[in-house]
Amino acid sequence: MRPVLAALLLSAALASPALAQTPPATIGQQYVPAPWWMRDPVIASIGYVRVELQANRAGFSATFQVVDRSVAEASRKAADQVRALSQTLAAYGVETVRVETSLTTQPLYDQYRDENGIMRDNTRADRIERYQAQATVSLNVRDVRQLERIYATVVASQPNSIGQVYFSLEPDNVAKSNLAREAVRDAANRARSAAESAGATLGSVRVIDPTGRACQTDVLAGWPSYGSGASQATTVSEDVVVTGSRMSRAEMAPPPPPAPIAGGAPSEAQIEAARLALQPPLQVLTDQACVVYGLD
Repeated sequence: MRPVLAALLLSAALASPALAQTPPATIGQQYVPAPWWMRDPVIASIGYVRVELQANRAGFSATFQVVDRSVAEASRKAADQVRALSQTLAAYGVETVRVETSLTTQPLYDQYRDENGIMRDNTRADRIERYQAQATVSLNVRDVRQLERIYATVVASQPNSIGQVYFSLEPDNVAKSNLAREAVRDAANRARSAAESAGATLGSVRVIDPTGRACQTDVLAGWPSYGSGASQATTVSEDVVVTGSRMSRAEMAPPPPPAPIAGGAPSEAQIEAARLALQPPLQVLTDQACVVYGLD
């Protein structure tokens, strides 16, 4: 009897922690216990806002190639081609454009035709004819107001190839905070409108969730209210998100003056002749917030 009693006690001791850690509901369970803030009638409102902001980052790359019988000469000539350009771009400052330069070399082998007439490289160390050096300048433009001039400067430097310009949006902390505030305000407007339409009075705030996930729990899913999700976003003014006020983009600070031209770089006339219209596109930024109100 003693071994059996000991086994029972051990089994109970092992089961106790498991029972204590059992969650109040199982994922996928049909009925989920309601949280404390749903003991009385509530309305869960999702604020969903969108804004169109101009892309504030741009990037592209340019490549210079030189072929020479000496690997040292090929590398030197390729570096000389980008040195003056790099100095000119650096004069804008790292807050305007960030420049990364890389240099690679590869051998160019003697070629021959095989028995099928296909041209192949004779990849042997003693069959190297020339060396090709490739200098690549990669630019990350952080002030798109200077993009056209920076791009024209690179074009006027006559590289062998220029990559496509790509744009992206990197909203700052002010824009993120302002958009989050507008999402909470939109949730309040939606809740107030829904309560008035149903003949109810909006009560005090029970929950504010800036992530919006509180309105997407199982206990709220399928409710005939805004808690089921907002499918149409409310458009917010760009000025309110960017500056937090009604100051328009035209009233913002003008672009900085052009950077000086370094020696050996393209002239001012060459840069102006190579200038193209590069308009940063508009990109959509969205945010959501969940606000739960009581109903009186």
